[in-house]
Amino acid sequence: MTGFRGMSKGDMAKPLLSTNNNKTDDTSIDSLGTAVGILGSGDYARSLATRLVCSGFQVVVGSRNPKRNANLFPASAEVTSQDEAVKKADIVFVAVFKEHYSTLRDLTTVLEGKILVDVSNATEINNHSKSNAEYLASLFPGSTVVKGFNVISAWALHSGPQDGNKQVLICSDHQEAKNAVSTIARSMGFIPVDMGSLCAAREIENVPLRLLPLWKIPVLLALCLFVGFYFYNFTRSVLHPYLKEDKNKFYKIPIELVNVTLPCVAYVMLSLVYLPGVLAAFLQLHHGTKYRRFPDWLDQWLIHRKQMGLVSFYCAALHAVYSLCLPMRRSSRYQMLNDAFKQVAENKNSAWIEEEVWRMEIYVSFGIMALGVMSLLAVSSLPSVGNSLNWREFSFIQSTLGFVALVIATLHTLTFGWKRAFDGNQYKFYLPPTFTLTLLVPCVIILARIVLFMPCINRKLVRIRRGWEKGRYVTFASPNPALQSNDYLSRESTSNV
Repeated sequence: MTGFRGMSKGDMAKPLLSTNNNKTDDTSIDSLGTAVGILGSGDYARSLATRLVCSGFQVVVGSRNPKRNANLFPASAEVTSQDEAVKKADIVFVAVFKEHYSTLRDLTTVLEGKILVDVSNATEINNHSKSNAEYLASLFPGSTVVKGFNVISAWALHSGPQDGNKQVLICSDHQEAKNAVSTIARSMGFIPVDMGSLCAAREIENVPLRLLPLWKIPVLLALCLFVGFYFYNFTRSVLHPYLKEDKNKFYKIPIELVNVTLPCVAYVMLSLVYLPGVLAAFLQLHHGTKYRRFPDWLDQWLIHRKQMGLVSFYCAALHAVYSLCLPMRRSSRYQMLNDAFKQVAENKNSAWIEEEVWRMEIYVSFGIMALGVMSLLAVSSLPSVGNSLNWREFSFIQSTLGFVALVIATLHTLTFGWKRAFDGNQYKFYLPPTFTLTLLVPCVIILARIVLFMPCINRKLVRIRRGWEKGRYVTFASPNPALQSNDYLSRESTSNV
């Protein structure tokens, strides 16, 4: 422990392993100048000043009303006029809105040669016009503009990187300026990410404005499945008894129909997580190479698998909660009393049906196991957990255990349906039971995975994914030392391409 006595508090806050691989970046805090300036006195400027002071920087804040705003900033931060603040700092954070950039035109002369860090965000997603940072650069051509810190909220600055996003996206046309701002970000406990030249500012400014971009398709798909299955179940369970038997079953709408629909959505969404992988494998087998691009729709499908899996888990968890609440309903209690009165009227001593007892025991057991495995999949998809796993562990959980979850969910569905698929009374309006529809895609996936596991096909797929191509000469050495002398030359006629 004696080796740490000579370290300052700022040194202790630095990461032991630097994330910057640029060997030319030898910028240190001492070489950044006498102070770091901030133009602005809003919430973000105050949080930024607090974080800079805690990181060991001398901070000078430029405000239009320094006397009024001085008490809002840390005591060690100097609050003065904008002109004086710019003169005392080589790096200046511009913490004002874009529409107020023009008010800084009087500082053009003193800002000459300074590094301006634009932390602003756009009000709407920008795909065509000039970014805020590029607009700032056009107003001050004598200054070097760096885009950065806009993806870090005021809360993350105030609370520290442990309570928010750690990455700081940075871009600029000047490498030395980016290095200087990256040094500040690392000293504050954040991880700078170089996004390239200043033209990337448009994309950086769009990042905080996007609302769950990878979740839109999975959520919309889940909603469509829910609406479709809900009305299908409504037609079978509510509308058919009302029209054919004159029975009022509308009380099932709030809970029972939702509970029947949720597992359908969860089951189908889980199967759609593993369907694109099967399609990709058969495409690689068909083309005889892994270097041919997948269609765009399949690429997008593969990208959204994580979100689809989490939506599936969410629906399965809701189904479990709804199922636990079913006996609490008043309608359930009345139904139990009616069954008891009916049994007494028929002079029955026991309502025990051995087959139904075993079916329900197995059905519930498979459901609990499926939810347990899906919980493990959901937890391992969290970045904090996934980053602690090596590739083999992560692949085993997401691929192997994911397929196991699909198989268990299929058994859960089969034991739920039991013999009802062959009972003519279950076909309301000639519509098959809902569980038979949900089995279509999962059963196709399971059969396809069985085919892919066959040695003759799996061996070829493994060779393709290791670089073998149909119609080319590639020498493969056996990983088994005992068989290394029997290296073989894989060859297929180009007429088969």
